Amino acid sequence: MPRRKAPALAWLLAVLVGGICGVGCASAVGAEALTEQQAQALLLSPAQIRPYAADEMVLGVARAGRRTVAVGDHGVILLSDDEGRTFRQAKTVPTRLTLTAVAFGDASNGWAVGHGGVILHSTDAGETWRLQRSDMAVDQPLFTVHFSDARHGVAAGLWSLLLVTADGGDTWTPIKLPPPPEGGKADRNLFALFGDGKGALFIAAERGTVLRSDDGGTTWTYLSTGYNGSLWTGCVLGDGTLLVGGLRGTIYRSRDGGRHWQPVDSGTRSSITQLAQVGERVVAVGLDGVQLQSRDGGASFGATQREDGLSLTALSAGDAGRIRLYSKRGVVAGPAGAGATAKP
Repeated sequence: MPRRKAPALAWLLAVLVGGICGVGCASAVGAEALTEQQAQALLLSPAQIRPYAADEMVLGVARAGRRTVAVGDHGVILLSDDEGRTFRQAKTVPTRLTLTAVAFGDASNGWAVGHGGVILHSTDAGETWRLQRSDMAVDQPLFTVHFSDARHGVAAGLWSLLLVTADGGDTWTPIKLPPPPEGGKADRNLFALFGDGKGALFIAAERGTVLRSDDGGTTWTYLSTGYNGSLWTGCVLGDGTLLVGGLRGTIYRSRDGGRHWQPVDSGTRSSITQLAQVGERVVAVGLDGVQLQSRDGGASFGATQREDGLSLTALSAGDAGRIRLYSKRGVVAGPAGAGATAKP
């Protein structure tokens, strides 16, 4: 029996084919169906070494010490040891399923998540990976992962799929979210995990919702921004300010841990895919090639746009604050840098 493919960050696929909709409608706008046998074959097939791997769609980026690690389509994992000037593929990745996010608990231990509910673990800064978890019986991809150290982590995804570990991923425990304040089921799509480095975790989610946990992800409370659309990204600034962003250039800001939120004029109607603090700046990227920058803690932003309109999916920053951008066509140049190349 064919199984519906829940695509990696399906909001991106939906927008790229001409419309804006949630994850649930993505299969209706071009995501092909996979049979159980096809999905299982991709799960069990190791990622191929590709000469143009840096041109594959990148969906998540993290730092492993001084190394940059990026994940995306076809199980491709890219590594850079020169601040993103060149990339090479990881030596061993056990799956060709799309990977949507990556996080490191320290300079060596990393986790990547994606389709099929897969969770991969690396103990050597991304050089080699092994499969920790998968679930092909249900169609629930994981969209995001966060580790506070090498043992304590949270992964989240489609329809409120939420997992926690306290042993470095040897075991993953499902967490059932409470019903939302307005009633109904806890079935919102959970797009981006982020933390404040002091014990509080947050998830940017559907329907303008941010969730907060103060016990490592075991219990969660709903924080309403007052917005009704999807929030795809978020970050906590050094002074504790919360920022979340998503559909149609939406950005909300909180100075009190998420109890109250204020809308911020982003200067764009293009949807925002990642927010991050880089030194004294807040930077963001989004669809249609939009790039944002704030120098007042996210209270206001200036927007620029790439001439080619290339939709941007992620960003990373080197030690000197040099920004590297990633897109539906892989690694691209930062605002002030040359393009990157990949080495097999």
